[in-house]
Amino acid sequence: MTIFTIKNLTHSFGGLRAVADFGLEMQAGELVGLIGPNGAGKTTVFNLVSGIYKPSSGRIFFENFDITGLAPHAISRLGIARTFQNIRLFHDMSAIDNVKAACRGHVEYGFFSSMFHPPSFWDEENRLHDYCRKLLGIMGIENRANDPASSLPYGLQRRLEIARALATAPKLLLLDEPAAGMNPQETRELIDIIRWVRKEFELTILIIEHNMQVIMNISERILVMDFGEIIAHGLPQQIQASPRVIEAYLGKEAAHAA
Repeated sequence: MTIFTIKNLTHSFGGLRAVADFGLEMQAGELVGLIGPNGAGKTTVFNLVSGIYKPSSGRIFFENFDITGLAPHAISRLGIARTFQNIRLFHDMSAIDNVKAACRGHVEYGFFSSMFHPPSFWDEENRLHDYCRKLLGIMGIENRANDPASSLPYGLQRRLEIARALATAPKLLLLDEPAAGMNPQETRELIDIIRWVRKEFELTILIIEHNMQVIMNISERILVMDFGEIIAHGLPQQIQASPRVIEAYLGKEAAHAA
């Protein structure tokens, strides 16, 4: 079943076309990689899907609903969550409070309860607390739940950001360079985590990543962008052998040598 479709998506900054005629269709449960050199337009695509930018042209559909140009909070409520290339945590808040902040759209008490704190309020708060600790446990950072986010090592901050995205109960998860700054051991652990949360939460995942170990190990198919356009699309082994992809990353001489 098709869950996510992008048609002819184009976006320009002044006279610079950052994304040109981008198209993608994803089935429920798929994990698709999006790669390309720096400045290729990958994060711009994420910003368009998540409502940070409004496209110059083209349409975006999620579960057959046209989400083109909707505000970020509206898109989040429909079931799309994302992480960021540059980590965006509440650094002075604890790890668990970062995750709780993302859950607030799913609490089951209203204004009256939040003001006067009847027993049902505390029941819901306890449920929320337990759920957030579970998410931190999945990411392997439950023992740092009460530590300020700023005190966590970089790799754990990346994991915390994924936990916060999961707290919004998404159906589609956009991961923007989740392995950035991680050492090889952390990267291997991240691959296992992404595989596990995809299955456990029944997620559809679109991932941007420069780390080829991550992309080639977890992607079912891969799109390659360069100068805002899709230049290749196929299975991981097809992408690895594509002269045009090699040229985009390493130059014409390397492509001819391959």
